[in-house]
Amino acid sequence: MPLVHIKTYGCQMNERDTEQVSQMFVERGYTMTARDEDADVVLINTCSVRDQAEQKALGKMGMVRRRRTPLVTGFMGCMAQSRGSELVSKANVDLVVGTQKYHRVVDYVDEIIRAKEAKQMDDERFSIVDVEEEVASQNTIRDHTLKEKQASAFVSIMQGCNMKCTFCIVPYTRGGERGRPIADILEEVKRLADRGVKEVTLLGQIVNLYGRHEFPAVDGKSPFVQLLEAVHEVPGIQRIRFTSPHPIGYKKDLIEAFTYLPKLAEHVHLPVQSGSDAILKRMHRPYTAAKFTELVQRIREARPDIAVTTDVIVGFPGETEENYLETRQMFENIGFDNAFVFRYSKRRGTPAAEMEESTQVPERVKEERNQDLLGLVNRIALPMYDALVGKEVEILCEGPSKTNDQRLTGRTGSNRIVVFDGNPERHTGEIFKVRIAEAGHFTLFGDPVLHA
Repeated sequence: MPLVHIKTYGCQMNERDTEQVSQMFVERGYTMTARDEDADVVLINTCSVRDQAEQKALGKMGMVRRRRTPLVTGFMGCMAQSRGSELVSKANVDLVVGTQKYHRVVDYVDEIIRAKEAKQMDDERFSIVDVEEEVASQNTIRDHTLKEKQASAFVSIMQGCNMKCTFCIVPYTRGGERGRPIADILEEVKRLADRGVKEVTLLGQIVNLYGRHEFPAVDGKSPFVQLLEAVHEVPGIQRIRFTSPHPIGYKKDLIEAFTYLPKLAEHVHLPVQSGSDAILKRMHRPYTAAKFTELVQRIREARPDIAVTTDVIVGFPGETEENYLETRQMFENIGFDNAFVFRYSKRRGTPAAEMEESTQVPERVKEERNQDLLGLVNRIALPMYDALVGKEVEILCEGPSKTNDQRLTGRTGSNRIVVFDGNPERHTGEIFKVRIAEAGHFTLFGDPVLHA
């Protein structure tokens, strides 16, 4: 059977979707390969959140085709959804599959291979484009390909988004919110636990709004909190994470869950996007800077040791110097543990892309604000790492470090990376303590206390 290579760009949800497609190829008898140079089938799972991700995907496919022409080439994911058949001619690919059709990919590849073998392409180009909506597509992302000693896994609990933030393409590429039944998610988590997984990350575009239109609240608890409680009871699961939430999804029941569900990791990633009320309104973010700050305070009161990280966009259309300084002041006041700072870029098909040209912020100003805010994040967050030197932290060992395969790496419950010397066979997939000896740039270094 042919060799298959899938390159993934974008978020953890894209990684999870790729894993599902890969597993379906394996079940059909194909072999996955990490090298596109060896592959007969080369697919790219795309992201459309930023233009750079789309350009990388197009550039990668161009490089693949210049090197050689695989039997089948194609795009999956958000860029495929938004551009559709345009990609067949623009990138000269055979297959374009949207975000609700991942479970069809293997069938389509089979069909294209059969067509080529039957020489149906002698007279005209044979390609497949499927970007249509499909009912219950959210229930098809449920299978896993686990590595040896893999102890952490992503679990997709929903697809789509209803929020319509003016800068975001996702509601138009992934459709509206659609949640999987709790029983199905729970069965998937139990299977993972039986295979040695100790940590699960629940995935959704607005994960803490899971099930709000499909499932009822019970005893004042939202469907998402009901799901957290159910996963918490699964034997073998020791840590629970979730991403990516929205501030409006942090109701009283979810904040309280951090007080009585100890398996909930002491980390929340809470995208603020701006600290200016005027810009939040233009972004269609339904909260104020004061409400967001109050929310962070309430979360920290519920779990005092919790780490709070965020996303922020600088240079959004209409952002004045005063607006930016409001964001900067919010960062000073809150003291995030880390932040991902992005310069605004237009996304075709979003309301922000249509905002008047006079409101656009010059690229030079965007870069200045980006660097200034990054500097502030470092000044606030790095001392938090220094404060851990000499202390013991509990980590889940993920295996060899990506930057030095002679050392091991793991993450604390607060999602801080720890690098240490250890035995891969003994430590990978285990939870144990490490004594921190040194703090680097958003990385800790130490020595195992247990299992040494």
